[in-house]
Amino acid sequence: MENNNDELLKTVIAKAEVWQGEGYDAETRAEVKRMLDNPDKTDLIEAFYKDLEFGTGGLRGIMGAGSNRMNIYTVGAATQGLANYLKEAFADLPEISVVVGHDVRNNSRKFAEVVADIFSANGIKVYLFDSFRPTPELSFAIRHLGCQSGVNITASHNPKEYNGYKAYWADGAQIIAPHDVNIIDHVNRIKGVEGIKFQGDKSRIQIIGEDMDRDFLAAIKGLSLSPEAIARHRDLKIVYTPIHGTGVKLIPDSLKNFGFENIIHVPEQDIPSGDFPTVASPNPEVPSAMAMAIAKAKEVNADLVMASDPDADRIGCVLRDNNGEYVLINGNQIVMILLNYIMTRNAELGRITGNEYIVKTIVTTETIKSIADKNNIRMFDCYTGFKWIAAVIRDHEGTARYLGGGEESYGFLAEDFARDKDAVSAISLMAEAAAWAKDKGLNFLQMLQDIYIKYGYSHEEGISVVRQGKQGAEEIQAMMKGFRANPPKQLGGSDVITIKDYDSLNLTDVTTGTVTKLDMPTTSNVLQYFTADGTKISVRPSGTEPKIKFYIEVHGKMESAADYDKANADALAKIEVIKKDLGIA
Repeated sequence: MENNNDELLKTVIAKAEVWQGEGYDAETRAEVKRMLDNPDKTDLIEAFYKDLEFGTGGLRGIMGAGSNRMNIYTVGAATQGLANYLKEAFADLPEISVVVGHDVRNNSRKFAEVVADIFSANGIKVYLFDSFRPTPELSFAIRHLGCQSGVNITASHNPKEYNGYKAYWADGAQIIAPHDVNIIDHVNRIKGVEGIKFQGDKSRIQIIGEDMDRDFLAAIKGLSLSPEAIARHRDLKIVYTPIHGTGVKLIPDSLKNFGFENIIHVPEQDIPSGDFPTVASPNPEVPSAMAMAIAKAKEVNADLVMASDPDADRIGCVLRDNNGEYVLINGNQIVMILLNYIMTRNAELGRITGNEYIVKTIVTTETIKSIADKNNIRMFDCYTGFKWIAAVIRDHEGTARYLGGGEESYGFLAEDFARDKDAVSAISLMAEAAAWAKDKGLNFLQMLQDIYIKYGYSHEEGISVVRQGKQGAEEIQAMMKGFRANPPKQLGGSDVITIKDYDSLNLTDVTTGTVTKLDMPTTSNVLQYFTADGTKISVRPSGTEPKIKFYIEVHGKMESAADYDKANADALAKIEVIKKDLGIA
């Protein structure tokens, strides 16, 4: 082991010494020198032991000097590789064009301008947003302007130390195979910083902004299904917070565009800031991130509380329970409510022809399939990440009508004119769904309960086990290996009857021992266990963060709204048993 560590350190030092060369700016050289001179080589190893790679969310990492960090050189290499590949893939076009956007994070504007400069230096036309914008608007702009690619500088809801780089293809979706592998190959061919063209051609960079905002908001308004209900409930009290992020640009405007007149802000969180000063984490999945919005809701007696994450692609949502308390609902419930509303409302309007479909990810609640089946609407399962939902949309382009799709991690896409999750449209439609429910005499909680009564109760919980750094990555690999070698026989008192391993694409019927192949576009490091009583457990390492994720879904019965609290309590008790069975309690 000591020899391995010595070899690793030698490799790391050799890589770091390259970053002492004249091609790197003084600030970077000084930071690398500090790490090289430090007797404790932990920081040096973490900064250089690997190169940042594209995962489910693109390039993402802690900002700083080093090959494993987000900086102008790793961003530059990724952009040069992408530019080289675009010139190869679209060699027959007279001009290649791209859109570049960014969020509010520290260094995001700087990185976006570096990206724009490199593309332009390579003879590529660049549409650069004038300031921060929601991620889904970048996806929309690629399609709207007929571009071949795009880049968004964002680390979504990660902590403030992080930044990221999302690459998009001509359809407005994040890049998947074979393009992702080909781009990596082109990036790896760049040997040294001298291979990156940093000197931009300003004549090839066009600034965009308000016109694109207007077109995007108009397209989103076209998704509205219940304008009459909104007119009757236009004074619905809606508290909204962007949590210091990009949503402040468009989401209040979209709600007004839909016809809502009573949008209540959280003024401190309307201030864009990469430091996210009022929250420990700018993630609407985390209850503490919603605390100020909930306090405002209590103050004004709000009907609905919603938030978007820093790049406004994820939605957080709060409802009032039977005791009048404001409670955060989970991502599965958000997707379920929105898809139920869209499917039911389309049926009410006579728009279901049998050629409609929805999409969810494999780790998202199976209750959605029950809703789709009973409404005679096709449902497709795909891997985690909206690039896979976008791939399903692309496969059915022009042959079937997309109604919506989502994943448990608080992402939803109601439209096909953008191809990444969109909190702008999701928040607008969630408010509309609340107005539609109010028309039926239901508050937000009763709308959720109504779904459970009609289609069966489910409860989901996500658990993330964090393991930092190189050692953490090895521990996560060992955990996955252990689950494959010794799968659980029972979970929550119910026999495991089916195992799906998406790494081997094997579906094993535990009862008979029969193994069949899963029909998926590629492999993925995900394990799923299904029990006799309908419980589903999914296990996968995160593609963007140093953690292994467990998704637990249990089912129960709800005859009426009166059963809701007991169904919740029973589900929570069962989940605690399952966590012990998995060794993560």
